[in-house]
Amino acid sequence: MKKRKILSDPAGKKREGQQEKIDRTKERECSMKIFISACLLGCPCRYDGNSKPHPDALALAGKHTLIPFCPECYGGLPTPRPPAEITGNAVRTEDGTDVTVQYRRGAELALEMYRLTGCERAVLKEKSPSCGCGKVYDGTHTGTLTDGNGITAALFLENGISVTGESGIRKEFDI
Repeated sequence: MKKRKILSDPAGKKREGQQEKIDRTKERECSMKIFISACLLGCPCRYDGNSKPHPDALALAGKHTLIPFCPECYGGLPTPRPPAEITGNAVRTEDGTDVTVQYRRGAELALEMYRLTGCERAVLKEKSPSCGCGKVYDGTHTGTLTDGNGITAALFLENGISVTGESGIRKEFDI
């Protein structure tokens, strides 16, 4: 039979190692849970098979608990995939293929994941037809931006969730 290691002395005082573990646990518990576009953390899930790691997004990982997610992948789209843009109420690839169903499914799953994991904020990839907040490509596939939100960002905002793009991380979070 193996003997158990006692983590406190007979007087009930905590040992140095135990206190250190408790302090780290409290620090982690105090951090915010942030839902974040997976591509901003280096996951190669973008339409072109690449990622867009952002130094401010990576810095969040040192202070907060991050929940990475790609709505396009979870919506059933492959990686790589043809680029898509929002056209009216639809999301279409350059050849006109309608991928709205996949974008909506991904957005609904993102909202469910946000809620299930107890997230408090969202950091989403700017300009994306899924995650873009404030500006998205206009649907002409010419690189022209227009005011608007991606499918996931819009659903989050409709549900009262605060959304920040990667360029707003420093302003919104203490990193």
